[in-house]
Amino acid sequence: MRRSILVLCAVLWCAPGVLAQKRLKPGFNLFSKEQDIELGRQGAAEIEKKIKVVPSAEVTEWINRVGKKLSSSPAAGEYPYNFKVVVDPTINAFALPGGPMYIHTGLIAAADNEGQLAGVMAHEIAHVALRHGTNQVSKAQLLQLPAMLAGEMAQAKGGLWGVLGQMGVGVGANSLLLRFSRGAETDADILGTRLMSAAGYNPIEMAHFFEKLQGEGHRENMIAQFFSDHPNPGNRVKTVEKEIRYLPRGTYNAETGQFSRMKEMVSRMAPLPPPAKPRQ
Repeated sequence: MRRSILVLCAVLWCAPGVLAQKRLKPGFNLFSKEQDIELGRQGAAEIEKKIKVVPSAEVTEWINRVGKKLSSSPAAGEYPYNFKVVVDPTINAFALPGGPMYIHTGLIAAADNEGQLAGVMAHEIAHVALRHGTNQVSKAQLLQLPAMLAGEMAQAKGGLWGVLGQMGVGVGANSLLLRFSRGAETDADILGTRLMSAAGYNPIEMAHFFEKLQGEGHRENMIAQFFSDHPNPGNRVKTVEKEIRYLPRGTYNAETGQFSRMKEMVSRMAPLPPPAKPRQ
């Protein structure tokens, strides 16, 4: 009997995902899931006044095809994700709470294949699913936020986005909504790995892309924003490789076959001109 128990324990220990997979779940949060969604909706409306979204229906359909594959897993949190490409040469992507995601043309240009692009997108989806943005705001504004969310301010003009604006929380390199800890980055890498595998993309491509950027010092100005928003939590390749060992084995065949064409199309798009300086 004792031998049987030991054998069973050994089998469970070796079985993929049974014991060694890290359990991921959202942390402390004063926002409801519905408020995450509303915050993202309001934030997207404000952001799109200041950025240039790619007008091509073909590009938009393609990026949403990739995104919907990645977000179709229950682990993505069943948020109303939507994906848009922004004409911006910097290498970056970001997602707001609740699901709106923006992918810079510079990121598409820097990726070697669709899997690498999907890796960054899966990483961003993981931030949404784990509610990292509103988790950070909740911790930073623990005393002030509950009254503001429950009061009339949340229903007033500007809504939740306006409430955060009054607290000094916006979208930018130093925003609490988009600047994550190294622990959050690791969790997003792990969940992103799972989302990629479930969608049929080889998850190692996510780690390869981060590694590729770290080795491209000559493009420092182009990637500075990316690593400002995505602090390196350590050896991403080892983290992803470890997680892959616990995933069901499958065939990675999710590539749409359109990556090269889309990359060539967005490379010809000019970004918005800088705002004119006010007259003295």
